[in-house]
Amino acid sequence: MNKYIKLVITAAMIAFGIYMMFSRNIGWGIVMCVLSAIPILLFFKNEYILLAFWQLRKQNMTKAAVWLSKIVNYKSMLHKSQYGYFYYLQGLSLAQDNPAKVEPFMKKAMEYGLNMKHDRAMATLNLAAVAISKGRKQEGQRLLEEAKRLDTSKMMTEQIKMMKDQLKMPSMQKHLHNPHMRQRGKYF
Repeated sequence: MNKYIKLVITAAMIAFGIYMMFSRNIGWGIVMCVLSAIPILLFFKNEYILLAFWQLRKQNMTKAAVWLSKIVNYKSMLHKSQYGYFYYLQGLSLAQDNPAKVEPFMKKAMEYGLNMKHDRAMATLNLAAVAISKGRKQEGQRLLEEAKRLDTSKMMTEQIKMMKDQLKMPSMQKHLHNPHMRQRGKYF
């Protein structure tokens, strides 16, 4: 549903509540005016994103992805403050199955902005994991330090410690394949 339709519904509910108050149904008029706060809340916090967060909390990534897929055109359906969370949730729903595809979603989420510090810490941690897996150790180290700084509630200390341990291990990919060793012995 378009975000501006919610404002029209709110205005209609308030108008109907005022009409009911003038027609001597003061109680129901007040109830209608109070209930008009629901579409206003859903204007700033989209219902599909709230349901996706609920499914994510229950560790059900597939249902979270289903709720996110119902957002067809995010610019017309979401408030600007929700753009970052849309990309953040898409990245988290892909994180288990396709970790390599997470990076563009998390970068977009950080670009649009996330309100909560722990969400920014999780996004930077995911970006650090992708950087480490692609062999960019310095960028991964920098992102891990930033994630540690953002994690004020110490919820991700175990994950950050595991990532730092992975950074300390030598990269075996560089040592396994040396293209110059093939040519050795050719001319001897």
